[in-house]
Amino acid sequence: MASPCEVLVDTPDADEARRVGRVVADEVARIERKFSRYRDDSVVAAIQAARGAAFEVDAETARLLDYGQELYALSAGAFDLTCGVLRRVWTFDGSDRVASEQEVDALKPFMGWSKVSWDGRRIRLPLGMQIDFGGIGKEYAADRALMRARRHSNSPILVNLGGDLCCSSPRRGGAAWQIGVDTEGQGEAGSMLLLQSGALATSGDANRYLLRDGVRYSHVLDARTGWPVQHAAHAVTVAAPSCIEAGSLATLALLNGAAAERFLALERVPHWVAR
Repeated sequence: MASPCEVLVDTPDADEARRVGRVVADEVARIERKFSRYRDDSVVAAIQAARGAAFEVDAETARLLDYGQELYALSAGAFDLTCGVLRRVWTFDGSDRVASEQEVDALKPFMGWSKVSWDGRRIRLPLGMQIDFGGIGKEYAADRALMRARRHSNSPILVNLGGDLCCSSPRRGGAAWQIGVDTEGQGEAGSMLLLQSGALATSGDANRYLLRDGVRYSHVLDARTGWPVQHAAHAVTVAAPSCIEAGSLATLALLNGAAAERFLALERVPHWVAR
């Protein structure tokens, strides 16, 4: 997951905690193997290896493709599972290396969900394009890992994958989990939130950005243009019933740029925006 991950089990039983930890680690590793864009044996690689021919996917992959398609529609194309090719020219490492218009334009023929044929079971991806689940994968893994863990323990559990987290219930005795959240956009906890159930996810540019001539470029790219979103918030945190919902709404809020707060208000979800 390329980020610190942890699972907290509120139990006095050390064996139970270790057992839950193994279950969570195994499930997260399974999802990473299956959906990573960096592995030759992932489903992403298999779809691309079909070289434009129809490729039939399993039910789990179909659900993620359906979900990505919904986000594409909800964002009017700003969120797009095919825009991962942009990482060839955008590296958000804190430097001033901003991509050129020519570099971005050269990749546009290989982007666009509207070019993909998807019937809910078979996908046909044009040659040169690639599916990228990076925008939803970590949050999906957190939800799945928690679901698997609950089959092995009735104790309160919290799964945290790089700051995107979900919990099974309040802690023993009914106390809430205390979550430090970057509400100031500084890359560190600025506020303490209390989580009784559901999930929290944060998206922002505290650690991934470019800076040139006093202009800060967010790592969130608008798939319609291939460029960082203008007037994006530094960080958006959303609370929702599941981690994938929280993460998706945080990302869509960032894609709304200056209108992030209005978007989240319309969605009627608890949220915190740092500018």
